[in-house]
Amino acid sequence: MIGTIINTIAVIAGATIGILFKKKMSERFTSIYFQAIGLFTVAIGVSMVFELKHILIVVVSVALGALCGEWMNIESAADKLGNYLKAKMKIGSEKFTEGLVTSFLLFCIGSMTIIGAIQEGTGISSDLLLTKSLMDFFSAIILASAFGIGVAFSAIPLFIFQGGITLLAMWASQIFTPDIIHGLTNVGGILLIGLGFNILGIKQLRIINMLPALLFVVIFIWVFV
Repeated sequence: MIGTIINTIAVIAGATIGILFKKKMSERFTSIYFQAIGLFTVAIGVSMVFELKHILIVVVSVALGALCGEWMNIESAADKLGNYLKAKMKIGSEKFTEGLVTSFLLFCIGSMTIIGAIQEGTGISSDLLLTKSLMDFFSAIILASAFGIGVAFSAIPLFIFQGGITLLAMWASQIFTPDIIHGLTNVGGILLIGLGFNILGIKQLRIINMLPALLFVVIFIWVFV
């Protein structure tokens, strides 16, 4: 778990620096900065779906995941949790929830997270997660300077999600086949493209409600591939 622990610390440290940097930015520069973040998010998403395998499974997973998430109304629950944390800790950031969700998706939805956690869980190496920690540190600086303290709080779900994969890999590494990792990357890329549209203000998509797609793609690939 050392890789995940260092990754968590790196995000908190990077976010802290970014928050301090944000205070020195005018509204004009903040606006163009958000546009850059949005384009960056779309670019990452496109790179993750560039080699799309098992297209039918990915499409069905995203569709069913969105319907399931909408039925459970995950986004509303996330908003309530974000507002609760803001009120409880007297946080004044207007983009707290957006920053938390955006950062979590960027830090955790990708092959580097999954493969790194599996490598650490199976005792191969923590090198990939340590490399990811350095990347996330600089990403957290950029994100926190745009979204604020919500980026620092994303370290909590990052620790739970990434650490959970590591523990699962310790128990059953055979679950994470190359096809499943590829499927998760493809679906994650689609979600990141939608997230980028949200940041750019092109269209407000309920991305959080689509998160169950990640579970569906694992199940479908495990059963049918």
